[in-house]
Amino acid sequence: MIKDRVIAARDILGIHGLDALLFTDLYNIRYLSGFSGTDAALLLTATDAWFLTDSRYTTQAVTETGLPVRTHQLKSVGIANLLQELALKRVGFESDDISFAFYTELHSAAPDVEWLPVNETNRLRSRKDADELSCIAQAAEFNASAIEAILPVIVSGARERDIALALEIALRQQGGEEKGFDFIVASGERGALPHGVASERKIAVGELLTLDFGTRFRGYYSDETVTFAVGQVSDHLRRLHAIVLEAHDRAIAAVEPGRPLREIDAVARNYIAAQGYGDFFGHGLGHGVGLQVHEWPRLSPRAQGVAEVGMVFTVEPGIYLPDVAGVRIEDIVAVTDEGCRVLTRVPKSFTVLPN
Repeated sequence: MIKDRVIAARDILGIHGLDALLFTDLYNIRYLSGFSGTDAALLLTATDAWFLTDSRYTTQAVTETGLPVRTHQLKSVGIANLLQELALKRVGFESDDISFAFYTELHSAAPDVEWLPVNETNRLRSRKDADELSCIAQAAEFNASAIEAILPVIVSGARERDIALALEIALRQQGGEEKGFDFIVASGERGALPHGVASERKIAVGELLTLDFGTRFRGYYSDETVTFAVGQVSDHLRRLHAIVLEAHDRAIAAVEPGRPLREIDAVARNYIAAQGYGDFFGHGLGHGVGLQVHEWPRLSPRAQGVAEVGMVFTVEPGIYLPDVAGVRIEDIVAVTDEGCRVLTRVPKSFTVLPN
């Protein structure tokens, strides 16, 4: 197990007065143990740890985790048997991950255990170490190379879905493990859809085109958005891009350790509002990126917490005008002692592509 990470996880035991903490979230389990399979539970006490999985993953779990591995046929029963053997009575569970149905199974299999919900385990992953930062940065490098490779495909008459496919293939050719999510390829009036997944629509000259894409490397994701002009566009569309880019730049400049996350969001949001487009920026400014493409922390008007050294999150303001167009510009930043470092590499300045 990764010692520094486990030390932080064990702090939760003391906070809640637990005998043990049961991890079932596979991303948290990978973070703590290195296991990359799809069935697992991890039981952590103040001094020991046990790994539980089904027979498909026994050998893999031994190799990847180096922990005592218990193989089960029914997960809830396997967990209950281990708790009984260890005489553990007060056990925390990941309330954000476990379904009510599985909680009922656990309670039925181990009725003498006091099950206590714990909801802060995902925050363990918020501060990235050097290896994690390296993986995210490499995934971002794949983004930049892939965009460069597909620029000749982005011409008037090209279908959004064909651009998405070309981008996915280019990312895999660069070394990406898989696409990070269903890419957003939104042109013209479809740019006003913040989650405008690629469609059959053909790009036309004089439109903006928004690409939101990413890939995975060694389990860690990239996430990036760029808005291009396809041929010359109107002054109105150029101004929209300029406003979003300025909001993006101001927010990145505001990132520093100790700064409340909601204040960073407010820097971009207030600027867009001052330009008259506050009603057209409805989503949060950003989200954490790591083993999941969307993870804690969140940057929004309701965000809790402050920026901490090692946090990695997106900065992605946007303006979305229904039936007209949309602009979003997104980079990933890592919080440093001095401020932040931008990990994504695709240039975000206003770019006109040949038509």
